[in-house]
Amino acid sequence: MSHRVVVEEALSGIWAEYADGTTMPTWTDGIVLLESGLDSLGFAVLIVELEDRVGFDPFTETAEAVYPKTFGEFVAFYDSRIAPS
Repeated sequence: MSHRVVVEEALSGIWAEYADGTTMPTWTDGIVLLESGLDSLGFAVLIVELEDRVGFDPFTETAEAVYPKTFGEFVAFYDSRIAPS
């Protein structure tokens, strides 16, 4: 199951509130998240919002530090984790 639609919806909603005033980008796999206009608080809120929506936070469930650079890597990281039962 891909989390792409959920991530894109959450990211778009949060971007509208926390972005630096730039035009919202089209969320393609290659877009660099740090260049999207969303600030660090916005990314923190995004992680919390996604945990509410999908039922898990893959960043706290992995022992290694993971820093997705692009939107595609971010979605793939969520897709690589299985929601707890």
